[in-house]
Amino acid sequence: MKHFTKTVAQLNALADDGIVPGINYLIFRGQERIRETRGFAQTRPVPEVLTPAMQYDLASLTKVVGTVPVIMMLLQTGQLVLDDPVQKYLPQFSDQRPTIRHLLTHTSGISGYIPHRDQLGPQELKQAFLSQQRVDSSFNRQIRYADVNFLYLGWIIEAVCHQAVQTVITERVLRPLKMTGATFQPLASRCVPTEIQAGRGLIRGSVHDPKAFILGKHCGCAGLFATMADLEKFSRALIESNLAGLLTPETVASFFRDQTLIPGPHSRSFGWKLLHSHAADHHLLISHTGFTGTWLILDRQTDQGMIVLTNRVHPTARNQAYLDRRDQLFATYLAEMQLA
Repeated sequence: MKHFTKTVAQLNALADDGIVPGINYLIFRGQERIRETRGFAQTRPVPEVLTPAMQYDLASLTKVVGTVPVIMMLLQTGQLVLDDPVQKYLPQFSDQRPTIRHLLTHTSGISGYIPHRDQLGPQELKQAFLSQQRVDSSFNRQIRYADVNFLYLGWIIEAVCHQAVQTVITERVLRPLKMTGATFQPLASRCVPTEIQAGRGLIRGSVHDPKAFILGKHCGCAGLFATMADLEKFSRALIESNLAGLLTPETVASFFRDQTLIPGPHSRSFGWKLLHSHAADHHLLISHTGFTGTWLILDRQTDQGMIVLTNRVHPTARNQAYLDRRDQLFATYLAEMQLA
């Protein structure tokens, strides 16, 4: 683990240079670990020191930690079929072409502007997403990451399981994995704050994403809060024990292969983005990021990974410097992980 000196220096610099208020990170390979917590949970209205067990708004990590495992369990039991049309489960959606696979790989082409979206109520917002979206020319031709794909997947889960998607995730993923700090209903006092907004003030203990804030328990694209310990449990279980036996070896292997139907190699499996390792065989790794400043990179073949939790949107989401540093960090980590 001594080889990660550049990665560690760049991670520490995120907090030390004030790019983020604070950072909680873990680099692991087998049972070896580098873990650090430094900086502040918040800087405004008054500074508060960050502690290791605080809960973070995971933002889009909700997709791969919660919604993807549930969808894959339903595929394993035959309650869903990968190439079933979305319309089979959500009949209000008018286009017959996009399938569950397209949603999982962000190749559905579903898009559309919803006026005054953040002023709608939960039912109105859901109806708008189902009735006012169209399938554009990128369908099955281009990967275009969009939350709408995982809103639809969440509602498909609800149609099959007859429960709110966040309830299903809690019962089928979080509890079996004993992710005791992971929840959709956190205590504000245990949470790292996110943005300070004109309408909502300091957001602490409620989800930052406006769609998830409106939809509540019916949102499959964001809403989960968790600690570093929870994400370590999830990450190790996924790459070491097929999510503690919740998934089959074949299902987990499918995360590490291109699952689009677009000709040529592409960078999406089921929910996850694919990265090429710097090893001689250039095997694939999986990764995902969250808007609030969270990310995962996992390598099943070599049993290693990096988990990073920040609140880069505090006090404001206008933080291009963070995005630039994150890209540099990905490149540095991928280079150094082959030396470990």
